[in-house]
Amino acid sequence: MSTVSKATKPETAQGPFYAAVEEAQAFGRRLLVAHGLSEGDAAIMAGCLVRADLRGVDTHGLQFLPQYLDRVRRGMVNPKPNLVVERITPIIGLLDGQNGYGFVVATRAMAAAIEMAKEFGIGIVSARRSTHFGMAACYTLQALFTNASRSMPAWGGREAFLGTSPFAAAAPSGQELPFDLDMSPAVAARGKIRRAARRGQKIPLGYALDAQGHATTDPNAALDGGVVLPIGGAKGSGIAMLMDIMGGVISGAAFGGDVRNQFLDYDQPQNVGHFFMAMKPDLFVPKDEYLKRMDALVQRVHAQPPAEGFDEVIMPGETERRLEVARRRTGLPYHAKEITALQQEASKAGLPPLPVSNAPLG
Repeated sequence: MSTVSKATKPETAQGPFYAAVEEAQAFGRRLLVAHGLSEGDAAIMAGCLVRADLRGVDTHGLQFLPQYLDRVRRGMVNPKPNLVVERITPIIGLLDGQNGYGFVVATRAMAAAIEMAKEFGIGIVSARRSTHFGMAACYTLQALFTNASRSMPAWGGREAFLGTSPFAAAAPSGQELPFDLDMSPAVAARGKIRRAARRGQKIPLGYALDAQGHATTDPNAALDGGVVLPIGGAKGSGIAMLMDIMGGVISGAAFGGDVRNQFLDYDQPQNVGHFFMAMKPDLFVPKDEYLKRMDALVQRVHAQPPAEGFDEVIMPGETERRLEVARRRTGLPYHAKEITALQQEASKAGLPPLPVSNAPLG
């Protein structure tokens, strides 16, 4: 792989710069281990960050690693939580995340829900005292809810109250693509607005309001006391409130605007809550029949005539899967400022830099 030359250093070039998937994961894992995580937990978190970049969800990717490392250095994240799922009933468990990284907490909770589902058909785990867990699709073997720090008004309001808490669900199929949904109740995730601010770009009208309640294209105005807007008006606001109930109220975590903002609040841990559910897909019909029915659904979706402006009708998650295939070949693209921040983290930890190229890798 060609590395960045002196003439194209991230400090002086705009990029994008490309990193191989394996190199990016190894780089993230080394940095996390240097900050106290076990090899296993570091591999889980680095894998989730890189998977987000692979799928084009770069609002939740490796470029946010400096922020996650800053929080553990400040004592806001416990790098070595002792995660034990307490069984409430045979199919329901509670997990105290002990302020560990949400990636690790969520992985442990989802695994416990799956084990229950294997034995009893369904498994539910609620987690509290967790932190931001990145891309929800990392955990959607069945279904998931989480809550988040406030960034969206309740419908009709102008102040941030609800989180842009993701809803994610997945269902396997046979020969066809699976159903793979990972969505925010906001028109655009706050990560997209932060990315625009970091890169000096504008945001489209309709993404956010400024602190005075006016529509804005300035990402910094949206982040400085502004709010993001819900999809579908009152419907998106209602979905966000449901996520807050499932992730926060039920679990015993923070809720109703009390989840701490990982980018602004350093006085106490976030206390994010999660809700996971896993269900065997063949509970009501035989497995072979279920798979055939799912394949038929996907085929019918693909067979739909496209509307004006569209070339095809696709399944939720299909675009991300295609992008993942392409980026495994070309490498993961990062902006110059993102590479600079990552290399500075490596330097502070006394670790080798992330090898990058100023051209696609393949």
